[in-house]
Amino acid sequence: MGATSGAVWGRVEQQDFRSRVRGTLLGAALGDALGSPVGELSMEEIREAYGAEGVIDLPFGYGRRGTVTHLTQLTLFSLDGLIRAQVRRDTGAWHPPTDLHRAYLRWAATQHDWGPDERRKEDGWLAREEWLYARRDPARACLIGFADDMMGTLDAPKNQKETGPEAAARSAPFGLLVGWEPQLVMQLAVECAAQTHGHPTAYLSAGAYALIVHGLARGESLDAAVQRSLQVLADWPGQQPVTDALQYALGAVRQGMPTPARIDELAGEGTAEGLLSVAVYCALVGEDTRHGLCLSVNHGGPSGAAGALTGALLGALHGETALPPAWLAELEGRPTMLVLADDFAMEMTQGPALHGPAGSSPGWLARYPRA
Repeated sequence: MGATSGAVWGRVEQQDFRSRVRGTLLGAALGDALGSPVGELSMEEIREAYGAEGVIDLPFGYGRRGTVTHLTQLTLFSLDGLIRAQVRRDTGAWHPPTDLHRAYLRWAATQHDWGPDERRKEDGWLAREEWLYARRDPARACLIGFADDMMGTLDAPKNQKETGPEAAARSAPFGLLVGWEPQLVMQLAVECAAQTHGHPTAYLSAGAYALIVHGLARGESLDAAVQRSLQVLADWPGQQPVTDALQYALGAVRQGMPTPARIDELAGEGTAEGLLSVAVYCALVGEDTRHGLCLSVNHGGPSGAAGALTGALLGALHGETALPPAWLAELEGRPTMLVLADDFAMEMTQGPALHGPAGSSPGWLARYPRA
């Protein structure tokens, strides 16, 4: 079941995978930075503030351009938790949802602590990044879900009426487990989403989204990745709204030029399945990554989540070099993201050389403790 199973990674395959991991993480962050400053605005208000075309460049948010929100913060901790799960597997303990929950609790600490606690060596390096301690409009469902040590599960999910897109927006990293079978990727993403978003449409949207990223990270086309996601999704109770939203997105591609009105229609009430539909549609019809990202945020719905979901799809599909370089130059936290993405890629492709029964790198275990 581990991500390092299967054929040995060649150099070209490793480089391609690393580019897709970087693209997924940076693309999600760019979409977040592009959309979050206008997330509370209608399309009319966006046009009043930014001109007839709407948002076509990084807007100011939290004092400067390129700032990210809790959506990106939690995505980083998803990657951190997945690396820690692989490292802890050496001990014989293997329950990734628990490792992800611990990672999310480390994020929750950043929302109420003044800064990193250097005494907590078990936190690893990511939780000591000071810039992550900025509180950026965290969703109430996330704060409640991670307010205590009790982990939400599918049998007893947290926030059972929560249908928002935040759990889906942190779920792209599950799709980067390219050595896993699709059903297992779906299962893990769903279980981790239920820790904060207990409504089936929210956690199944997270699972379906992770599966689409999974297909893209393995080199599939976006259409093929969506079709595979629909196949796996069909076996889950309560999947019909998510299935309908994905099929609606595929159908909308054939309905002429994209407009904010069509994207508003896809987004619906701003729930998880609607934003998933927006992301798939914008990634399919965008002329390039910049155009697709701009399409995803210029509407009256939750633009930050729509941008983050779309950006990760485009990054996984095309790799980091397809992302707008001028935006990357201003992206908050980019050095941290690059290091984390490269660590994740190294763990997934060369994990046995970093840790295992025969011996482990002390530096790696200091960065990703087994505790």
